[in-house]
Amino acid sequence: MASVNVIKPKTRMSNSNILFLIAAVIFVLMYLFAIISYPGSFTQFQTFFDLFNLNAPLIIMTLGLCIVMVGGGIDISIGSVCGLVTMACAVFLESDKGNIGGAILISLGIGIAFGILQGYLISYLEIQPFIITLSGLFLAQGLLTTLHKDPINVTMPAFVRLRDFDIVITWLGTKNRLGVFIPCEIKPGTIIVVILLILLASVMKWSRFGRNVYAVGGNSHSANMLGINVKKTMFLTYVISGLTAGLAGFVYIMTTGAGNVGNASGAEMKAIASAIIGGTLLNGGVGNLLGAPIGTLTLLVINELIRAAGVQSNFQAMVSGLLLYFFIVLQSIIMSLRDKKRFSLALPSWLRLSNKGQPGN
Repeated sequence: MASVNVIKPKTRMSNSNILFLIAAVIFVLMYLFAIISYPGSFTQFQTFFDLFNLNAPLIIMTLGLCIVMVGGGIDISIGSVCGLVTMACAVFLESDKGNIGGAILISLGIGIAFGILQGYLISYLEIQPFIITLSGLFLAQGLLTTLHKDPINVTMPAFVRLRDFDIVITWLGTKNRLGVFIPCEIKPGTIIVVILLILLASVMKWSRFGRNVYAVGGNSHSANMLGINVKKTMFLTYVISGLTAGLAGFVYIMTTGAGNVGNASGAEMKAIASAIIGGTLLNGGVGNLLGAPIGTLTLLVINELIRAAGVQSNFQAMVSGLLLYFFIVLQSIIMSLRDKKRFSLALPSWLRLSNKGQPGN
């Protein structure tokens, strides 16, 4: 009796994964263009690591914001909360009882407090997220200027050692013009980014909470009918966003070593742009946390290209705005085509398990 070969249907790539793939390809092409245009700078490994070293707070904020946006919400207070945390930590560290452990607790405490307040008002009282987080933005800015108006340079010896600490990669680096090998250096903030990315991406992909967030963002009424606690899920997304904003504040002051009223100013807009470029939709239900650093790095590479070209700094905002327009339109076109079954990508069999954590997205 002849055997019959059963042809298994190909797994259709989720919306979240396809948008992430597009963002990743665009970033790689853009970085290759930067290497070709300015090989003296972008071919150095340290240049790539510095994108993480100097911008770790922004990536951390973007991770938390992505979770909120996947759940169908928005949080525009994260930049001001981050700035408030930097000043609070600076004041505490320069006091007689200042210590690093206490500063970390202050950072996380402030972030969680804002997350709980805003999450409760948005999820349980059903007030518009934009209004509530805008109020949180003003509240954090007011507390920041009330706490201290002048810049504070942290001089506590233990904190200075932490600020100046580098992880040296002895086998990776670049030779300078004199032929001396200079190894690459990684800041602690970059390690925090990697750990947080792995943790949150795993939670969103494989945990029940992550599946609930995608379901609520896709259609909250359907999620409620499926027995998902919609209000609790939304509440937790804002708590996570507040927590990451607080952590970003500590990493920020660990990077700069000073508290200032201008710290993280406008970071919430950069985080929103980074999330969208990384493949997270504004209307919720679609997004991949791995796209958060991709979107952030894409914006940063553009800024570095403009700076290397010697163009005026205000041109950076113009190009970032145009890029954001491009990604929003591109996402709309792709989602429209996929809804009409005209655009589809199939995953190979060895990648099919990667879609299990995202129901229908």
